[in-house]
Amino acid sequence: MATKKSIPDTTAVDAVNTRFLQSLLGYNARRAALSIIGVFLERLAVYGLKPVDFSVMSVIHHNPGVTSRQLCASLSILPPNLVGLIQSLESRGLIDRKPHPTDGRAVGLHPTDKGVTLMLQAEVTAFELEIDASSKLTAKQRQTLVQLLQKIYL
Repeated sequence: MATKKSIPDTTAVDAVNTRFLQSLLGYNARRAALSIIGVFLERLAVYGLKPVDFSVMSVIHHNPGVTSRQLCASLSILPPNLVGLIQSLESRGLIDRKPHPTDGRAVGLHPTDKGVTLMLQAEVTAFELEIDASSKLTAKQRQTLVQLLQKIYL
């Protein structure tokens, strides 16, 4: 019995079809995030802040006395992942730990003067880079996009 040999597929693709992927919210959100994060890493390197460092410092900056538990809940960070980050920020002189005023077991995280100065500069840089990264949007479109994304996770 003779068997038919399979012929290798030798078709070529001139243009890649990504229509299905482009119809997915997660795909689009991830692609947008990647383009912004690339610029973020570049522009905030001068401050020694990665995205997660920036997020943690921003919450501490705007909420002096916040606890690690509150940070984890507000930023969806696992407690073991926060421990080293807090130690790093403290060793850089950006934050201090102080006893919580009402919970003897808790410790509040406070920005130092150095941390406040750093965040005032870093937040301006972050805001400017997002304006640049979303330059194809109007201010109203940018605001609407942020509001719509927040409906998904808040």
